[in-house]
Amino acid sequence: MKQQAHVLETAIARHVRLPYLLSLPADYSSLPGRKWPLILFLHGAGERGLGDMALLRKHGIARVADERDLPFITVSPQCPPDTWWADYRPELLALLDHVAATQRVDATRVYLTGLSMGGYGAWHLAAENPQRFAAVVPICGGGVWAYGFPQKVQALKNTP
Repeated sequence: MKQQAHVLETAIARHVRLPYLLSLPADYSSLPGRKWPLILFLHGAGERGLGDMALLRKHGIARVADERDLPFITVSPQCPPDTWWADYRPELLALLDHVAATQRVDATRVYLTGLSMGGYGAWHLAAENPQRFAAVVPICGGGVWAYGFPQKVQALKNTP
């Protein structure tokens, strides 16, 4: 019998563990009615791990948040070993939704940044969800021009 073409179309759920650091401004508790800006920081490849928060604190906002008070909420997730942020776009959106539901986040001031591998991830996440971010700052993340990405990144033409 000759081969016949078929298509599998199904939804697949997966369990994900995504450790993260959360920083709140020093006066967060004393201003209960205030909504705060949020910055999502995606680290580089060298900080991937299984919950080793010391790795996350090496660079970027995750490092600075331990050194001084910042006037915004910071969220710094940790990408699992041997994976890439581009593989975790739905999980990152779920994390943003979780933090917005549990903290007082100003939805009009959600910002995204990433360093190196996180810069690549920031490009991908923002290009597919431009309405979620007030601004995007990919740092040292490029080379994402395969798989139709030039057309996807056009969605960011009005995003600072």
